[in-house]
Amino acid sequence: MPTDMNFTDLNLWTSPEHALDYLKRADKIPHRTEGERTLLEFVPAGSARILDLGSGDGRLLGLILAGGAEVEAVALDFSPPMLDRLRRRFAANSRIQVIAHDLNNPLPDLGYFDAVVSSFAIHHLVHRRKRELYAEIFAHLNSGGVFCNLEHVASSTTELHHRFLSIMNLTPEAEDPSNKLLDLDIQLHWLREIGFKQVDCHWKWRELALLAGVRS
Repeated sequence: MPTDMNFTDLNLWTSPEHALDYLKRADKIPHRTEGERTLLEFVPAGSARILDLGSGDGRLLGLILAGGAEVEAVALDFSPPMLDRLRRRFAANSRIQVIAHDLNNPLPDLGYFDAVVSSFAIHHLVHRRKRELYAEIFAHLNSGGVFCNLEHVASSTTELHHRFLSIMNLTPEAEDPSNKLLDLDIQLHWLREIGFKQVDCHWKWRELALLAGVRS
């Protein structure tokens, strides 16, 4: 198990200011739409129930629902500003349930899903909790259900990480201390160990990657 020796438990996402600052920049993340478009390709057609982890303002879930299917969905987040935006965004859709939940804690009993998705959220968890969450996701999937995680992962070298920060107009000193980045290959290995099949990275641009696996 990789250690979290270089990380603190600090998570600034409890701060409304931090969450709102992210929303100002969210649409400017380079190549984000490419990753989202690829993720949508792996959500099973005809999915009846979808779980969105760290749903934020509902951006990813909104893209999934734009397909027009009558989907029942659960959106989890713990940031008050994000929860407020989620509730306003989906207020007219009785099939969308918004739940306040911190992913540092075990997932609540939500039943089973055809797809579990997440976008740039799980990297805020310490590594041990990441793996625990992946196992909980597996347990909440129906047979044939898919897990799609559009994620911020670690670069292989410090130099490559600093190049990524530069492209994002950030310095190492200005990097979000909530980030606990982990190697992509380690996470793919975990998914296979847990029991996911067809595990792969289906899209990657520098430190942004789409990990996916299926419960057979």
